[in-house]
Amino acid sequence: MGRIAGVTAAETRERLLLAAVDVFARRGYQGTRVAEIAAAAGVSNGALYAHFGSKAELVVAALRAYGRRLLADLLAADPLRPVTDLLVAAGRRLPREPDACGSLIVEALVAARRDEDVARPMRGYIGERAEWLADLVRAAQRDGEIDPALSPEAVARFCLLLAMGSALVTPDLLRAAGDEEWSTLLTRLVAALAPADAMPQTPLHKGGSTSESADQS
Repeated sequence: MGRIAGVTAAETRERLLLAAVDVFARRGYQGTRVAEIAAAAGVSNGALYAHFGSKAELVVAALRAYGRRLLADLLAADPLRPVTDLLVAAGRRLPREPDACGSLIVEALVAARRDEDVARPMRGYIGERAEWLADLVRAAQRDGEIDPALSPEAVARFCLLLAMGSALVTPDLLRAAGDEEWSTLLTRLVAALAPADAMPQTPLHKGGSTSESADQS
């Protein structure tokens, strides 16, 4: 099997990426041989190496192409929707059972812990995702949705850790909270990102303000 007649180089690359998603999800990074991905794509090992220099490069390329991007998909579908609403909507989908594309991030993360060849491109990939999220937070800060005192990088890091943690701790390992309970928590967390002057002021005591209570004591 070499280059398939009538198939362009771009189409061959796409076939390899799709095959990689499927094989890595089923067999794991360590359990997958490059020859299996080439066979699944219907090409030779040589054709695979013409596009990707190694298995490590291929797993990260597959993640870039097909990794789960809940927030980006929601934003593309409704660009005018407030960022805080998008964060809640994306968060609601996190506890779901991951599909093959969702499992890909798990394989890449685990492999990166053990293999520096995977870790190097993964740092670039995660750095890009973090910067994209930080830019989204900055836009929300300019629009008055998120407190400008908060670090965009810190918010982005929190979102990434939550998303990647949900991929690692799947519903079969941990009994999930009810949808309504989870949504309530997410809404409360995202509301805490609002500018301080936009958050409702709730007195600590029903009888009046904190200072009044202190005067009476």
